[in-house]
Amino acid sequence: MFSYRHAFHAGSHADVLKHTVLIALLRYLTEKETALTVVDTHAGAGLYRLDGDYAQTSGEAAEGIQKLTSGVAPADPLILDYLDVIGSFNKGAQKRVYPGSPFIAQALLRGHDRLKLFEMHPTDARALAGNVAQLEAGRQVTVARDDGFSSVRKLLPPPSRRGLVLCDPSYELKSDYGQVLDFVAEGLKRFATGTYAVWYPIIPRPEAHDLPRRLKTIATRAGKPWLHATLTIKRARPTIAARVDAEGGRAKRPGLTASGMFIVNPPYTLKAALQPALIEMAALLEQDKAAGYTLEAGG
Repeated sequence: MFSYRHAFHAGSHADVLKHTVLIALLRYLTEKETALTVVDTHAGAGLYRLDGDYAQTSGEAAEGIQKLTSGVAPADPLILDYLDVIGSFNKGAQKRVYPGSPFIAQALLRGHDRLKLFEMHPTDARALAGNVAQLEAGRQVTVARDDGFSSVRKLLPPPSRRGLVLCDPSYELKSDYGQVLDFVAEGLKRFATGTYAVWYPIIPRPEAHDLPRRLKTIATRAGKPWLHATLTIKRARPTIAARVDAEGGRAKRPGLTASGMFIVNPPYTLKAALQPALIEMAALLEQDKAAGYTLEAGG
């Protein structure tokens, strides 16, 4: 149950998409003076070393953050903002530290905002608590080793009636897809005006392809607007258990080729701002002709 570690995937193309959208959401939501509560249902360890064993083993950062900073310089404002935020955790041009969603959120929140973090993985939960303690953020940030799907419901609606909920489980278990759907549906009943951001992997699994369609249905039935963005960097390979590395003879799983972000109650400005960012993101990160993006909205 606890095999997934985000340290292997930190700085990947999926993180580029997720965190670019997250930063754009936070920039908009913190424009209003009223306090904002941000909830991260699956927070991970919070901080990751891109020069550490986990990241070096997967090499996924080379397809994401490192590719953005080593080739043609991005020009889009959302991507530049993303790179500035990541850069603020590093000294010099080289990116060795990658902040996860909790630390990105905390860096952009104001003193009267609140950040609620949930993580079940025992090792990551301990690391998260230790990393957050170094922030000396006091009561602004709370960490709980608990199931984000169920525990977060106790927090909705937040006292200020303004909130952003990020839901990005590992999807190791097929049941995660159903729990995401139930979570968003119940969240909208409890806190109809909240913004819900769901990240998901685009993989050859029926549940993954059904997830955005079913989220659209939930949002539409609730009478809420939605935005759906996807990013693909390369063609998906045939599903196999593992490939053998020709040089080392090691078993190597094919990497993720695409991912998506689904937002319920998005800022009205987000679609127009995100489209040019996705165009440039796909162009800078592409590995073959299958690279591209989609962006649709409803409600």
